Amino acid sequence: MTRTRKPVVEVRRSQRRRRTVSAYRDGERVVVLIPDRFSRAEETEWVERMLARLAAREERIRRTDDELLSRARRLTHRYLADHARHVQPASVRWVTNQNGRWGSCTPDDGTIRISHRIQEMPDWVIDYVLLHELSHLVVPSHNAHFWELVNRYPKAERARGYLEGISAATGLVLADD
Repeated sequence: MTRTRKPVVEVRRSQRRRRTVSAYRDGERVVVLIPDRFSRAEETEWVERMLARLAAREERIRRTDDELLSRARRLTHRYLADHARHVQPASVRWVTNQNGRWGSCTPDDGTIRISHRIQEMPDWVIDYVLLHELSHLVVPSHNAHFWELVNRYPKAERARGYLEGISAATGLVLADD
């Protein structure tokens, strides 16, 4: 049985808030906004209710291998349609053992592995990493033609900067490949 850690909860009371309760994630912490007039019992009840709602929402949007494969197909159709017969990965999956790369591709067998470290990153960053790996199915090296394919993605430069910033901020030395 996998046991998930209960997040740190910060309750913010507001005199202006009358009836509504809301919650959001702020990093590792969950902030719950409640009316100031709530009793401690109501506060406890609403914190539990809002944690359950956040967990349900996050479960609905959890990224899976199937979703990753569908995303790869959409990206291929949109940005690599002229190479569609080459860009047919045998598998596309999330992995937890990629500690030095955001993703990797083995063109010989058509497998693509994407680091779990980017699962919670914005969609446009995941799309960039995935398109980078899909492009390796056409061009195995990082030559000019490869970068021309990757740069078809309009947010390629922005995503590279985002990933470089994450690497610098976390002290991790991660590369495209």
